Amino acid sequence: MIDLYTASTPNGHKASCALEELEIPYEVHAIDLSSLEQKKPDFLRLNPNGRIPVIVDTEEDDLVVFESGAIMVYLAEKAGRLLPTERRGRARVISWLMFQMGGVGPMMGQANVFFRYFPEKIQPAIDRYQNESRRLFEALDTRLAESEWLADDYSIADIANWCWVRGHRWSGVSVDGLDHLQRWLDALKEKPGLRRGVEVPAPVPSIVDDEEATAKFAERARSMLQQ
Repeated sequence: MIDLYTASTPNGHKASCALEELEIPYEVHAIDLSSLEQKKPDFLRLNPNGRIPVIVDTEEDDLVVFESGAIMVYLAEKAGRLLPTERRGRARVISWLMFQMGGVGPMMGQANVFFRYFPEKIQPAIDRYQNESRRLFEALDTRLAESEWLADDYSIADIANWCWVRGHRWSGVSVDGLDHLQRWLDALKEKPGLRRGVEVPAPVPSIVDDEEATAKFAERARSMLQQ
């Protein structure tokens, strides 16, 4: 059994979507980020960095794994799926997984901060992170013009990137003209495991077109930015 400590964020969804797609039994422990539960001693004993998600594998003497990419690799290896064992295929998957970890996630995360959360609109910063996110989307689109999936076969690399790219409207980044990326987004959205995974620990209603709901969400998020 896997104990999953998580919240409804793209990184949290990477873990829950992987668990669902790999059909690994797990128990959810929802972490309330707004009350800084992730900074309390009990959680910091699991992850000294105070970030979700974290898993504890009770079948492996309560082995703790943190960092969403590391969790995905661990789970794929545990299940023997969605990560090839042969060197060439594994390298392709890890490359695209790191593309998300080092590029898509950080750039979209900063776009969210400057475009949605900061009360001051610092336009050069907004432009910087939205433009860089769009550039990364174009790199994904170029790859997906060659292959149905990022690493030839469907893998944890697709799940990781999808969990972030699906929120492009919240980041204010267009996918117009990226036909291969949009095809890939639509295909992944239809996978039952991913549909279940993005509702863990709770469904998140779209608030992009609701100005009042967006303002309230941004206000809550601002309180956590410096924590």
